Amino acid sequence: MRILFMGTPDFAAASLERLMKEKDLEITVVTTPDKPQGRHMILTPSPVKKTALAGGLRVFCPPTLKDGAFEKELHAIDPEMIAVVAYGKILPGYMLSYPAYGCINLHGSLLPAYRGAAPMQRAVMDGVKEIGVTTMYMEQGLDTGDMLEKWSAPLPEDADFGYVHDLLAYNGAELLVSTLRRAQAGTLTPEKQDGARATYAAKIEKADCLIDWSARAKEIHDRVRGLSPVPLAFTFLCARNLKIVKTAVDRREGVYGAPGTVLSCTPDGVCVACGEGILTLLSLRPEGKGTMSAFDFYKGRGIAVGDRFTAQPNKE
Repeated sequence: MRILFMGTPDFAAASLERLMKEKDLEITVVTTPDKPQGRHMILTPSPVKKTALAGGLRVFCPPTLKDGAFEKELHAIDPEMIAVVAYGKILPGYMLSYPAYGCINLHGSLLPAYRGAAPMQRAVMDGVKEIGVTTMYMEQGLDTGDMLEKWSAPLPEDADFGYVHDLLAYNGAELLVSTLRRAQAGTLTPEKQDGARATYAAKIEKADCLIDWSARAKEIHDRVRGLSPVPLAFTFLCARNLKIVKTAVDRREGVYGAPGTVLSCTPDGVCVACGEGILTLLSLRPEGKGTMSAFDFYKGRGIAVGDRFTAQPNKE
């Protein structure tokens, strides 16, 4: 079967690698154009492009799909199915209607929850107890198509975005192959999404990463782990920006001081007062430095009991 695979980041590359193991598939790849990265702004191919080239696959990097820009190539490829995983662009109607087996998308949530750009991070930030992936038929709406198959698992309370990403990338790839084979066999049973239960996972912005110490300790903890290992939650200590990598929720409840106040510094971590409860900082990343334990930061005189984290730089 001729497959047109469309994707961009590491999450999508995992699905492409899995599809490449299916020897009866003829795969062509579409991904986003190379982008400048790093201090020297070197043009860098996407993870999907790297994977495709390593596997000897044909790769297209169209700057746009609009106004029939890719229609000639689409007819030449003549895909029987289009598989989309985190491509990053909306597919126009001429692509959605082309393949005989339809356009199938792998989405990193249990739809209809967390439609949109950042489903995995938003789910962890919200403290959900279950995570998963969904395959669906694509249509013009944003992640609104009929659902096909799902895979789910409990989310450990201290698991971060990195854990979720890798778990769902692997199991999502397996689910995509399952859905593809069932589409071939004609055994899929599409299920309409309940729009009343839908939620939206907006792209992560810088404002989402700023820690509000007046929140409950559990809420801050979930935000930190939902943004770790990238882009990382951050706070300010005087004029310094500190990114928080890993935390734990202290079992003590109640109010222990002004939100953001450092209560203690021990080998077990740096305890900080929140709007309710106490959050223990386990590891962090000072501006311009690498990740270190919070206690090592304390030993290096980076922090002291009584210091206070704030939402804005304080130069006093």
